[in-house]
Amino acid sequence: MKVAILALMLLMTSITWSQKKKTEVGKKFSTSGKSITVYTSADSTDLRLTKTDNLQFSDLKQPLETQICVFVNPNKTFQTFLGIGGAITDASAEVFAKLSKDKQQEMLDAYFTKDKGIGYSLIRTTIHSSDFSSGSYTYVEEGDKELKTFTIDHDRKYKIPLIKKAIATAGGKLTLFASPWSPPAFMKDSKNMLKGGKLLPEFYQSWANYYVKFINSYQKEGIPVWGLTLQNEPMATQKWESCIYTAEEERDFLKKYLGPTLKKAGLGDKKITVWDHNRDLISQRASTILDDAEASKYVWGIGFHWYESWSGGKQMFENVGKVHEMYPNKNLLFTEGCVESFKAEKYQLWANGERYGESMIHDFNNGTVGWTDWNILLDENGGPNHVGNFCFAPIHGDTKTGELIYTPSYYFIGHFSKFIGKDAKRISSVASRSDLLTTSFLNKDGKVVTVVMNQSNKKIKYNLCIGTKATEVSILPHAIQTLVF
Repeated sequence: MKVAILALMLLMTSITWSQKKKTEVGKKFSTSGKSITVYTSADSTDLRLTKTDNLQFSDLKQPLETQICVFVNPNKTFQTFLGIGGAITDASAEVFAKLSKDKQQEMLDAYFTKDKGIGYSLIRTTIHSSDFSSGSYTYVEEGDKELKTFTIDHDRKYKIPLIKKAIATAGGKLTLFASPWSPPAFMKDSKNMLKGGKLLPEFYQSWANYYVKFINSYQKEGIPVWGLTLQNEPMATQKWESCIYTAEEERDFLKKYLGPTLKKAGLGDKKITVWDHNRDLISQRASTILDDAEASKYVWGIGFHWYESWSGGKQMFENVGKVHEMYPNKNLLFTEGCVESFKAEKYQLWANGERYGESMIHDFNNGTVGWTDWNILLDENGGPNHVGNFCFAPIHGDTKTGELIYTPSYYFIGHFSKFIGKDAKRISSVASRSDLLTTSFLNKDGKVVTVVMNQSNKKIKYNLCIGTKATEVSILPHAIQTLVF
């Protein structure tokens, strides 16, 4: 009897395995019947997310060393895509309010629709003021440790109306997370929101309660808060709002105060992202927090910025991949980047856009699930910014002429955000020459999105290869392409 039961169990296991194998084989990607639509943006041309080609696959069983190729393998999948977006700051909202109704709608469509724009799905916002505000402010009166005076009335004038319009334009749903730049001055050892300083231990619980008040207040306004970062740039003493946390201090505030407080308030589902600073120290911060089980259980992911090149060095893209190797079950989220030092004569500087393309390709290839630009809109001076830290945005609103100015970064971001869908899977994408950068995603509808960027000064012909099928593509100098098939 036992032998018969064992034989039956083995038979059932064999059938199940066979069916699973057939299902997996059935899911394999095929180029059969597929054509490739190519969209291009290129320097010194009028091409801006322009449909430039429609191509067909043919046989290419063995590429030669003399043939430049981009090899895409849709059967090798990696992280799940969360989204791409930008920040709605006080500055963005104030500039938006100065635009005409027509220009307001144009900007909303440009960011938050896929047919007329580039399909943003992520939004970051600030918990009270940052440098990109017209002045410093908090949601409580000075000295109110119990937060009895907490109100988001300040945000109801500009920021909340813009967030609501963005959500509506996006079809009713955006993934929004919030970040604080500094606790109120009375909670800090420096008694100043600006120029660094630290959160005093006697205010740890009060500050944790502040996050809860913020989330609940925004959600009462009809704005769902998906998550938050614990502190913007916790190792930078800036002339604007800033607050310093060592790795141990961030870890302990999270596990002893913020995490438990959110859970107790019924907000344990909110996604907490730590670090929220540059790639240079990301490994040390991740290790300190995530190697502590009590802290790690509250962490959804590690956030990072791109400003590590302030020291004169290059971008440390590989550091993101190293963290992904160490903690593959935690998410990586690019939380901020912009081109600094605004100058109006550089509105159309192509290299500014290329900085975005290079970073996005490397960051996604290193395991990043989402990518968030800084301000979605700034004025003709790169502000407003209450400490004069003027920067570039993908779109500028000239408050003197009323016109919108689209910079190269808008189009570079769009080559990703317009085509990659939520819950897409990154797939293997490898270039055979260093002039080309590439990343690829497989959308849930079965379409592949491949992005290719030409860093060189020459036009390049390359083969887009999937297995033994390929098509020849031409890419202009300093161009970025999205190929959809």
